[in-house]
Amino acid sequence: MPPSTQSSEHSSLHRAHRRYGIVRTAAFVFAGLLLLLIVAGAAVRLWMGRAMHESLPQTAGSLHIAGLSAPVKVDRDSHGIPHIVAANVDDLVLAQGFVTAQDRLWQMDMLRRHVTGRLAEVLGSSQLEHDRTQRYLQMRESAQRALAGLSPEEQRYLQRYADGVNDAIAADGDHLPAEFRALNYTPEKWTALDSLLVVYAMIQDLTTEYPYKLSREAVEAILNRETDGGHMPGELAGDLYPVGSFRDHPPQAGTGLANKPTQGNLPAHFDDDSQAQLAAPQRLNDLLQQNEVLAASVGSLRCEGCTSGSNNWAVSGAHTATGKPLVSNDPHLGLTVPGIWYTANLEAGNFHVTGAAIPGIPFIVVGHNAHVAWGFTNSYADVQDLYVERIEGDQYRSADGALHPIIHQQQQIVVKRGSTEHIDIQLTEHGGVQTPILSPLYPNERRAVALRWSIYDPAAMGFPLFQINSAASGVELLEAMKSYGSPAQNLVWGDDAGHIGYHLVGRVPLRGPNGESGLSPVPVNTGTYEWTGYIPFDDLPQVTDPTGGVVATANARVSPDNPVYPVALDWAAPYRNERIWTVLQAAPNGATGLKLDDMQKLQNDTYSALDKMVAEHVVYGVDHARAPSKRDRMAADILRKWDGHVAADAVAPNLTEAVRLALMQMLLEPHLHDNWKLYQWGESAYAEELLIQNQPPRWLPAEFTDWNELLTAALDRGMKDSHAPADLHGWTWGSSHRLELSHPVFGSMAALRLLTGTPTTGAQPMSGNQFTVRAFKGHQSASMRFTADLADPTHATLSLPMGESGNPASAWFMDQWAGWYRGLQQALPYSSGISGTQTLMLEP
Repeated sequence: MPPSTQSSEHSSLHRAHRRYGIVRTAAFVFAGLLLLLIVAGAAVRLWMGRAMHESLPQTAGSLHIAGLSAPVKVDRDSHGIPHIVAANVDDLVLAQGFVTAQDRLWQMDMLRRHVTGRLAEVLGSSQLEHDRTQRYLQMRESAQRALAGLSPEEQRYLQRYADGVNDAIAADGDHLPAEFRALNYTPEKWTALDSLLVVYAMIQDLTTEYPYKLSREAVEAILNRETDGGHMPGELAGDLYPVGSFRDHPPQAGTGLANKPTQGNLPAHFDDDSQAQLAAPQRLNDLLQQNEVLAASVGSLRCEGCTSGSNNWAVSGAHTATGKPLVSNDPHLGLTVPGIWYTANLEAGNFHVTGAAIPGIPFIVVGHNAHVAWGFTNSYADVQDLYVERIEGDQYRSADGALHPIIHQQQQIVVKRGSTEHIDIQLTEHGGVQTPILSPLYPNERRAVALRWSIYDPAAMGFPLFQINSAASGVELLEAMKSYGSPAQNLVWGDDAGHIGYHLVGRVPLRGPNGESGLSPVPVNTGTYEWTGYIPFDDLPQVTDPTGGVVATANARVSPDNPVYPVALDWAAPYRNERIWTVLQAAPNGATGLKLDDMQKLQNDTYSALDKMVAEHVVYGVDHARAPSKRDRMAADILRKWDGHVAADAVAPNLTEAVRLALMQMLLEPHLHDNWKLYQWGESAYAEELLIQNQPPRWLPAEFTDWNELLTAALDRGMKDSHAPADLHGWTWGSSHRLELSHPVFGSMAALRLLTGTPTTGAQPMSGNQFTVRAFKGHQSASMRFTADLADPTHATLSLPMGESGNPASAWFMDQWAGWYRGLQQALPYSSGISGTQTLMLEP
């Protein structure tokens, strides 16, 4: 072999050996890194698992805690629900704070941080916009004023609860909930103010109306600038913003309201130039962006239909098998992990109450005692107004024309691993109450717009939960409610004497002398719509023992047809409420009357009158369209056979939802253009129903010859936008509408769930939508389901979506999920002296 050939072969072998060495080295390095990752992952899982298990509370044996005057017994049943028995109410409330903090301390800490704008301290700069908004809204400052104005008894119970929470923090020592370790911070002591702040978090979610007033103002400004279209000024706005509907059923009235759309309501001083400013693209973009920031605090801003609502009803003994009232309630709030509610059974001497509490707040919010059961839905009462201030330098003119200095409040927002932000909050006063100017939250807002909110008035913030829980009759319950402040709610109740009733409770402002100014759905000028007090309790919508034997609310209109004092303009869509009344009024009387199982069935009802109506009109539209596609006809055939139930295995509701969403955009875009998403109204679905039913020519887009062609095009566009498959028969509601609940820290990513071993519900197909009694939209659904039988208080039921504990390592973290998902009832403990699976004695 020639030398050159030998040399070439030698070089080739050398290169091959070298490549082999590189590959082998890389393989060793990769294997080493993989092993290192596995070891690190195992170490993290071991560390987090250990942290979670170490932070599990002591639930058996005995513990000495400060502040008790006598021993307290805590029995926990198989679901971890505590039955707390104390010698007196003061010890009971302290023990409730202790036990709740054992299970929910991190959730409670995040709630107070959320509402006061202190999330960035522990979560970083991603929360800066949220915190800035919360600071401008003055949540802490108004809560401080409210706390000082509470009765001595109310303050004492808040402090006793805080003492119990702090006892739990002290008992945890170095074994605080694992979230604190993961985020590397420790909780501050709990205070009476913190409990009130938890109430304020709920108030914010349920009563925030001002973003919709700003959005409506912008929408009307755009519509009013239209110079053609063949319609009268205000007609389009009137179509979009109905107040009440023919489907309404106020509790104290037997008939609905023939729809009377409101006309545009822009303040008179807004000339053409002012309307042009309101419709400026930069300002409209500000509105959309700020709505996204507020979505963390206000459920209705999270998505179309994500409204914080609820169902409740009471049925008299004339309609029940036992001859005594039945009371049901299922609040529809954002589903969180852990959940909003905490079940507790509280007993001290003659005081005994059970039901759903809110972590951070003493006593029971929804539940029953031996004589009375009660539940709430959001009333949608308008307790906010926006005032356009008259600013001159660093002064403003009040309603009487006098000049006053603007109040300046300096605040600092601490940001984890970031720079501290300094903000100057400017405040005016209306009626002696400080009102923040929110304009800095909207960089392109050229006016000084101040917010007045009932929570800013300390006189409007009563908190009589002990009196509510102690009521021995419906009459005593209503008496207790007279001092209740906020959020304004629809109370439904029943008592063991056989009475039932409804009453709107809470402070609802009067605008103008004797309330004659009514309500405004848009910002107003200072000096107009000024508050002059609150609607007297006895003049709020109410009824006791109605002749029909039924009271029910579901966030729809509760005012009678011609109220002396209007409470709201923007109600929720009427369909859930209408369905509840229809079912209950058809119930038989006597021994064959309603039972607990019937209440469960109604809470799980999935019929949607709106979607059934849409289906019928789409079928007609396709049948009469000039050239519908094969796919259009397939969809129409599916809709033609549908029974109107939004079941997980049904295809039709996917089609009706797709049509509704596409149609609304197609109707709004010709008028609002890229700003069509600014249209937000509680009864927007009903507005769309009227447009579909009445088919007014002024709303028909120019490219369509009639509404049949429009509805068929909306079907096409909706299926395309929703990515519907070619064969529609497998496109079920449940396949595209799923719910997954997971821990906000340890379950936020699949890798974290794997590393920490945190359980999750998985993405489960859901039945129902925002128009069905079994409501579901996004993460909004029944945050608990409650029913009480006044014939026997031990027969009540209450189910939670997850469980009592916020600790993923606990057996009570998500043990109630399966039953809640299936819509089953779970017994609500009440019997005295019941033996728990675990017993803890709290000793002085």
